[in-house]
Amino acid sequence: MPDCTVVVITYNDAERLPRAVKSVLNQSLRDLEVVIADDSSTDDTPRVAAELVRSDLRVRYLRRRSNSGGCGAPRNDGLDAAVSPYIMFLDSDDQLPTHACKSLVDEIRRTGADFVSGQISRLYEATGRQERYYPSLFARRRVVEGIRHEPELFLDSFSTNKLYDVRFLREHVLRFPENLHYEDHVFAAELYAVARRFAIVPWVIYLWHRAAEESSISLSIDQMENVRHRVLAARLSDKILLDHGMADLVPARQGRFLRQDLRVYLNPLPRRNRVWVKEFASVVGPYLKEIPQEIYDRIDPMMRVCCRLIIEDRVDDLMVAARSLCGTKAPPRAALRQDGRTYWGTTLEPAMDITALRLAELPFSATRLRHEVGEITSDGAEVTMTVHTYDPFGVLPLDRQAFLELGDQRIPIEPQPSGEGGYVSEITFAPAAMGAPRIGFTRERDGHTTADPLLVDPNMKPVELPGCTLTAEGNAAYLRVHGAAVTPRLAQRVKRAVLRRVSTPATKLRVYKLLIKLVPPRKDLALFESDCGKGYTGSPRAIYEELRRQDLPIEAVWSVAKHRANFPGDVPLVRRGSWRYIWTMARAGFWVDSHGFPLDYPKPRGTRYLQTWHGQGIKSIGFDAPDLRADFDQPREQWRAAVARWDALVSPSAEFSRVFVPNLGHTGAVIRYGTPRCDALIRGTLPDGVRERLEIPPGRKVLLYAPTYRDRAKNTGKSVRVNLDLLAEELADEWVLILRTHPVERFRVPERVRHFVRPAGSYPEINDLILVSDALLTDYSSVMCDYAVTGKPMLFFVDDWDDYRLGERGVYHDLPSIAPGPCLTRTEDLVACLRDLPAVHRRYAGRYAAFRQLWCADERGNASARIVREFFALPATMPAPDRSVLWGAR
Repeated sequence: MPDCTVVVITYNDAERLPRAVKSVLNQSLRDLEVVIADDSSTDDTPRVAAELVRSDLRVRYLRRRSNSGGCGAPRNDGLDAAVSPYIMFLDSDDQLPTHACKSLVDEIRRTGADFVSGQISRLYEATGRQERYYPSLFARRRVVEGIRHEPELFLDSFSTNKLYDVRFLREHVLRFPENLHYEDHVFAAELYAVARRFAIVPWVIYLWHRAAEESSISLSIDQMENVRHRVLAARLSDKILLDHGMADLVPARQGRFLRQDLRVYLNPLPRRNRVWVKEFASVVGPYLKEIPQEIYDRIDPMMRVCCRLIIEDRVDDLMVAARSLCGTKAPPRAALRQDGRTYWGTTLEPAMDITALRLAELPFSATRLRHEVGEITSDGAEVTMTVHTYDPFGVLPLDRQAFLELGDQRIPIEPQPSGEGGYVSEITFAPAAMGAPRIGFTRERDGHTTADPLLVDPNMKPVELPGCTLTAEGNAAYLRVHGAAVTPRLAQRVKRAVLRRVSTPATKLRVYKLLIKLVPPRKDLALFESDCGKGYTGSPRAIYEELRRQDLPIEAVWSVAKHRANFPGDVPLVRRGSWRYIWTMARAGFWVDSHGFPLDYPKPRGTRYLQTWHGQGIKSIGFDAPDLRADFDQPREQWRAAVARWDALVSPSAEFSRVFVPNLGHTGAVIRYGTPRCDALIRGTLPDGVRERLEIPPGRKVLLYAPTYRDRAKNTGKSVRVNLDLLAEELADEWVLILRTHPVERFRVPERVRHFVRPAGSYPEINDLILVSDALLTDYSSVMCDYAVTGKPMLFFVDDWDDYRLGERGVYHDLPSIAPGPCLTRTEDLVACLRDLPAVHRRYAGRYAAFRQLWCADERGNASARIVREFFALPATMPAPDRSVLWGAR
């Protein structure tokens, strides 16, 4: 008897059937069988299946005499034929990952569960991209003692991402409904109803292929019969729960219908005609009327609005509202505000309450306007559009400038008030770039700008222009300009090919090594770089500005990475990695940077290199960091060679000299006068306009949230671990949160909390954020040591402390025992601390003083001047500042 049976159902899919079967035969679990259940295919499937049977004794083939019209009957055939203790189901256009069967069999044996469910992942064949289905459902490996313990799992109503105990299925006579689409929804309802316990695993066990062009039951959603089958499946599922005495779980299963099933039809609804939408509402509406209000209260506000419009048969309004569900989620045409609540449309109905979206409370730069293109024409060279702009929340000021924006192209426009509300613009332009055109408004008093894309007729015909085409993009149908392929002339192609050949990194390195042998460095030229050219900030900036303040006879040039801005207009720039950058590196008599000039580039003889570094604190660095602590020679030797270029290293503190310097591998001079970038924090002067630039309302306190990245989860946003929704709900009336993510992190702030959160990951100067804030929230970031200079409160959110110190980055200090503020693991506790912040800060006064002594004892406010004097060999002297003045007010 094999350990597992995998039933592969198929119908007229001869081309892809071998791929599915081979994904089973190649499983790491070798003792299994494959049952091909053919629903009476009329293509070449019988021949292909026969070849698969001949090629492997583990394959059997079943064929129905007539087509059943669905997936239920062939699955039942496979279940009846199974001879294994466990069974899975696979569609012929999908695949199983290599270890799916073995991992699930091991899990069901270990747990004694009735079935095991694992993560399903969509695989988009055109790009190879994978997208996990509701990953939060599968985040934890666990055993669930019945569906009552986790009714949200009704969202997982697939039959294919599960391994079943065959005896369990047969004892309970669990079979798939036949002659019904979405039979797996009904099967899952009964499965959950009778299962005493089941297991969940977090890894991907099923690859759901999505081809660029394919036809399947799940994709034929434009057919009204498909809608009827899905509603019928929902009703049958509800009845099953009622028959099993689970009436209390029916609302949870209906919640699945609203969140998942209904959304499948509403997302593309803007592309349907009015007749289709009218019939759709008549089919779905009666079932929606049966769902209790408590379930509507739990779903997305715009989904709730759409459901109410379906129930009330407001077809035209439904077609408007559905365009707010996907894409960039267009705002409503109109909204009402009363008693602090916001309502969609022009009536104060509870079902139309969209307050939770916070659209009416957004700062101007994030506010939303709706632009609808009523008519678009072309003369072959330009397009002319009539655009209606809706301002549902009344945010447009009188002092404004309007424009159409497409890439770097910006065309002034003059919207005129419309008699129907809003504004109308007549716009004529010739696209000079690709992408989605946006209409923007700039508020003249502070320069803040808001911009939104243009909605067009979802069924508009493409507009052809020389070199480009205008189309409707996505379900919400935004205007987009696509470029035509332009073949460059022969001379251009030759020039580009030659440049590519001679501008390789290897060629540049060879040229550089030749240059430093032939040309001497200039003693009056300095090359500055901060964070590999990403900004004009940090200690290199402080030293550079001190050089300029003293008017020293040294020409300073700044390295700037590609596509980076926020450098002052009077600062000489050279693009990092360019030929001019290579020349400047070879000629500069001084190098100053915070992270490291390109590896493998030797320092010219006679050039002096000042490494300022970019922080201190508890987390491991250098040879103790994850990328170097492994015993691999090449990266460690490369790092040693890079560090050997340093002539001097800036040490902010004795603790840095004790721990960080040896772990960086530096054996040269150490300059210990404090941190140049902290001089501005000692002075404590907030530059003009920072609060206005960050759109902080008057009277609000500011919490700076600056988490560090996780080495195993860079660019994922997982460093943002606090519950922003809860913080916004509890604190938005009193606080604004500035979110400063690490430069290697990627996190998009949800629009629903933008009224409270100001994303500042790309803000050019963190010192401004430190000075404007009233308190710091961090985890293990080195910003804690800079912030301690200010004496302002600090809080630490360390819910993954054990994982971070033992399995992630590693640390030098036990943060909970030295932290100058509370170490928290729950957002609720963070809220409580912020509400009683002065008292909390006083309780940690002793620890705070010790923390400052450890990390900030050398901070006097003159580090930049003293380093310039010493490193650049200048005779100037500077008197030491009065220490009591520096610390007395803190």
